Amino acid sequence: MEAWITTLLQTLSLPEYGLGTAFVVAFLSATLLPLGSEPVVFGLVKLNPELFWPAIGVATLGNTLGGMVSWAMGWGAHALIDRERGHPTHLRAVDWLERFGPKACLLAWLPVVGDPLCLVAGWLKFPPLACACYMAIGKFLRYLTLTWGLLWASQGMQLPGWLLKAAG
Repeated sequence: MEAWITTLLQTLSLPEYGLGTAFVVAFLSATLLPLGSEPVVFGLVKLNPELFWPAIGVATLGNTLGGMVSWAMGWGAHALIDRERGHPTHLRAVDWLERFGPKACLLAWLPVVGDPLCLVAGWLKFPPLACACYMAIGKFLRYLTLTWGLLWASQGMQLPGWLLKAAG
């Protein structure tokens, strides 16, 4: 059994499979499933440093699409409940979220609250394109920061030149 798992992990870490694996894990982790995609992205980049930007991009795309699945579930749940009850449903707990609108989806990267936030954005029928854009920005920054930070902590990797110019 151990040999099978080792072979599977080695195969999934190959560049030709690694990006697909990162996409799937990032997609699933953006739903309400209790998964974390950061270790997969970090592991892929650690084993294949030349895949830094593709891994960040693929993980951002997968995680954003997964967040939009949660958004769609919230939108569908709201429509179904409103139809069954015969009147609009309103939750006081989301009043503050309505004030921020789709911009609140920038926080979709947060652990524990980020995934339900996407669901609530759909529930509140926020515009899907605006939500997807804000989700993508937040998730991209999370993957960039965490992956670079973990690489730096594990091997003293330098900041990319363009980022040094932007910071300095």
